[in-house]
Amino acid sequence: MGERILVVEDEKDLAQVLEYNLRQAGFEPAWAPDGRTGLRMAKEARPALVLLDLMLPDASGTEVCRRLKTDPTTQTIPIIMLTARAEESDRVGGLEAGADDYITKPFSVREVLLRIRAVLRRGKGAGAAEAHGVLSIDRGAYRVFVADAEVQLTATEFRLLLDLVDAAGRVRTREALLDRVWGYAPEVVSRTVDTHMRRLREKLGAAGDMIETVRGVGYRFAAPGTKAQ
Repeated sequence: MGERILVVEDEKDLAQVLEYNLRQAGFEPAWAPDGRTGLRMAKEARPALVLLDLMLPDASGTEVCRRLKTDPTTQTIPIIMLTARAEESDRVGGLEAGADDYITKPFSVREVLLRIRAVLRRGKGAGAAEAHGVLSIDRGAYRVFVADAEVQLTATEFRLLLDLVDAAGRVRTREALLDRVWGYAPEVVSRTVDTHMRRLREKLGAAGDMIETVRGVGYRFAAPGTKAQ
């Protein structure tokens, strides 16, 4: 079987459609009808990705997402939110909770499969450990340290940091970051980059100042000895 995808969705008919198409696409689907079951299955089965509905019978998808992202055993599992609510505040709320992507109902199964593959592809980067002043990144282990203390980042925050580091000294526009890190058109959620950047800086603490804001343009990673361009 292929990579396991956990579908946390209370609508049984929709869950069955997703399960069937995921299986046809080579994945190994699993279904949880509510948030509590989803949390348990995520810890036990360690899926490659979670498709998480925003409106669940026992908890909000946002809260389930937040709990998955703050639990050391599940925090690196990518999450795609599924919801019938299209308001920007709902999208931003899901992304602030740690979701890696957001799909609004009704959607095509083909779109879901494309988004899943894009998120999984983005999460498979690997490389040797590297140091940037007090900041140390172990790409292969998906770990970040500041002054030898580990910093817990979500999968999206980790990819965002790597993209900035890989372009050290050069400015990344918000549009470029949305395309490279999230993989969709920049007009989808205009505040997504700023929201994640603020949280990333806070988590990095003493290393947060390495991420500079270029007003009206975007962001730049400026490690010690890096020349701005």
